[in-house]
Amino acid sequence: MIISQSSGACTGVFLYPFYEQEDDIMPTAKKLPSGSWRCLVYSHTEEIKNSDGSIKKKRIYESFTSNIPGPKGKRIAEQAAAEFAANKDQRSRSADMLLGTAMDNYIQSRESILSPRTIMDYKRIRRTSLQSLMNIRLSRITQEDIQIAINLESVNHSPKTVRNSHGLLSAVLKQYRPDFALNTSLPKKQRVELYIPTDEEVKRLIRASEGTEMELPILLAAFGPMRRGEICALDSTDISGNIVHVSKNMVRTEDNTWIIKTPKSYAGDRYIDFPDFVAEKWRGKTGRIVNLTPNNITDRFRSCLHRAGLPHFRFHDLRHYSASIQHALGIPDSYIMQRGGWGNDGTLKAVYRHALADKTKEMDDIANQHFNELCNTKYNTK
Repeated sequence: MIISQSSGACTGVFLYPFYEQEDDIMPTAKKLPSGSWRCLVYSHTEEIKNSDGSIKKKRIYESFTSNIPGPKGKRIAEQAAAEFAANKDQRSRSADMLLGTAMDNYIQSRESILSPRTIMDYKRIRRTSLQSLMNIRLSRITQEDIQIAINLESVNHSPKTVRNSHGLLSAVLKQYRPDFALNTSLPKKQRVELYIPTDEEVKRLIRASEGTEMELPILLAAFGPMRRGEICALDSTDISGNIVHVSKNMVRTEDNTWIIKTPKSYAGDRYIDFPDFVAEKWRGKTGRIVNLTPNNITDRFRSCLHRAGLPHFRFHDLRHYSASIQHALGIPDSYIMQRGGWGNDGTLKAVYRHALADKTKEMDDIANQHFNELCNTKYNTK
């Protein structure tokens, strides 16, 4: 790397000389023993509350280091520092914004690149979460303010909800207050208990949905596995023989209309080769293969469970069933992830933990039987 940047406080004795630059003085780089060049530029002053309640001011400096020796390295470090100093006024104007205004601007700037669902979630957070912070100017907000707000959110909201709110806050501060060192204590993540249907339960579910508009969605989810939005966006032009090209997703916009868009991740775009008995269900269909919305699927799935006499579980759990069966068959994780459109192995690990828990009693019995036989043989031998 030619140039690196870091920030920190200048409160002690420095091994190398530097100039505390004023706004109208060009930053000057100094040569380090390693041959690199370092240029320090004043960034801002932070107020720190001492244990006795008094306020201590700490000057924060940005450090720009070039590892290129000679005059060229000195010039590169000074240019980077000068650009930082030149943009200081713009950052100061950003710091004068209210957090609520900064969050509105951040959300608006992301509307063309994030999914409608993500934007909806961001706007919900803006309306309902961290309200005690929204009228504080970015230049005045403190870690203590943020921690108090997060603690209040944690009283009535799940750890996941609180973490999502903090994630948006972190992104906003990173853009408008890059000097702010966020260090918040967050509620611990809760492990979500998965429900993985058995083979017998899936058979009963298929029988209960046979001949209905839910038959094909259930088959696509259990034997794909495909998500609700992917199923609803599926078109006959996406199918060739038994192979489905999953390349679209149905999502709901802020005004409650459903639209078709590309998958939100690279892993979501994939090809799935379905078994013959599933492919037979879409033969001869043109246009949309399933004329339902994701919400329709959720509602109708409850009725299917009731008709099948099964306990409640989510339509999405059929995807977990598919992953668990493939794992039990010895199919490599990389293929399971590709077929299911998972970008990482987090879901698979959760599925495997659940499968292991289901087998624990059976495995315990096998192990204990072996130990009993071993000990009985040992003590009965004369």
